[in-house]
Amino acid sequence: MIRVTLPAHLRTLAHTGPEVQLEVSNPVTQRSILDALEAQYPMLRGTIRDHVTYQRRPFLRFFACAEDFSLASPDAPLPPEIASGAEPFMIVGAIAGG
Repeated sequence: MIRVTLPAHLRTLAHTGPEVQLEVSNPVTQRSILDALEAQYPMLRGTIRDHVTYQRRPFLRFFACAEDFSLASPDAPLPPEIASGAEPFMIVGAIAGG
């Protein structure tokens, strides 16, 4: 089981707690996690990735094992700790301003 943490606004939309668990086939990648997340919580489609391009939405970041994977290839394998469920894949709402 893959563990995914969600920011508050996505938790509210999905009617779930701060962490969800998903079944994801190998290889475990950003794309496979987000595909599984959107399949289990269809109301999240288009909120994390664009409907057409599947590009990450601005002001959302992806973290795994204390590393920022936001700009990594969506098809790159994630660390084994994520695949085993020992560490969560974190979707974090970024903040901008001056």
